[in-house]
Amino acid sequence: MSEKDTGAVREELIKYYDGAERVATIIDEEVAFPDGKLIVSRTDLKGIITHVNQAFVDMSAYSRDELVGANHNILRHPDMPAVAFKGLWDTIENGEKWQGYVKNLRKDGRYYWVKATVIPNVRDGKLVGYTSVRRKPSRSKIVESEKLYSTLM
Repeated sequence: MSEKDTGAVREELIKYYDGAERVATIIDEEVAFPDGKLIVSRTDLKGIITHVNQAFVDMSAYSRDELVGANHNILRHPDMPAVAFKGLWDTIENGEKWQGYVKNLRKDGRYYWVKATVIPNVRDGKLVGYTSVRRKPSRSKIVESEKLYSTLM
């Protein structure tokens, strides 16, 4: 019996708020966030990735070249409700820091959870982009987030 027969692998259409969409292979297998690591990225005002650290490359399973220049939503897992990202964008576009728990989709179809903090980057009084720092979340916060997000889908 293959993984596909067990239901562990599925193809899913992911729709983004800007109208874009893509079909992704989803594998119901978590990749543990490594202890002591921080995932760091920077984006422009539209969420286009301008910088990633090595931990981001490693956890996402994308190459640096695939990530830089891509929209950050490349990591969006279909189990994440759109309203979670609306709240994030509403907060950071107002120049405020946002924190939350996010289930990210890797290039290989597996997933990982993060505790994310997104901070607006302001230069000479002007908003120029965002920095996101992700760390390992506690298992209890993941369970809490899964319950909450299932009610928002």
